Amino acid sequence: MAETPARRRAPAMSPDQRRAMIVTAALPLVVEYGAAVTTAKIARAAGIGEGTIFRAFEDKDALLAACMEEVVRPDDTVVHLEGVSLDQPLAGRLTEAAEVMRGYMNRIGDVAGALAAAGKLSRQPPGEGGSPPDREAGLAAPRAALAALFEPDRERLRLSPERLADAFQMFLMSTGRPGAPEPLSMEELVELFLYGALTRPGVPGEGEGEGAL
Repeated sequence: MAETPARRRAPAMSPDQRRAMIVTAALPLVVEYGAAVTTAKIARAAGIGEGTIFRAFEDKDALLAACMEEVVRPDDTVVHLEGVSLDQPLAGRLTEAAEVMRGYMNRIGDVAGALAAAGKLSRQPPGEGGSPPDREAGLAAPRAALAALFEPDRERLRLSPERLADAFQMFLMSTGRPGAPEPLSMEELVELFLYGALTRPGVPGEGEGEGAL
């Protein structure tokens, strides 16, 4: 009778991998329950014992801070922005980028809102070593990816791709407030950014004659 091969144990996680795994499991629960989420719930979601959480994090507040720090990381957002096809027209590129940026901002808002409601959100989540993160550094990588989307049309632009990327990023952040009675679609936001509030001259049926802006 053939011997049953011994089962291989999964390789042990490094401390950083374990922390990342716990944070990934905790994020949707933080959005759902806010700071009231229990470490027992998080442990069940992660498939680990509750004690493992406290070996990875000093306490629940440290875990919540790590969740906030993770959600503001722009890495995945930058990857998606860099994946926007440059073959499409500028308006199409920016519409796709606006969807990506809005998703990023909504995730931050969901977690920040859940923690702020319980008074568990500090003004700035801690960075590495407990120091406050550099907000500008967090905006720089998405802004560079946005600038690359303007670059193919550089000769047609009034400002440099870098300045327009900065303006577009701030525009999206300022128009993303929750609870707006009639939120603009991404297409409408991009149209407004590219052409302004007035109708475009030279388009049949639009404008107010030869002197329209």
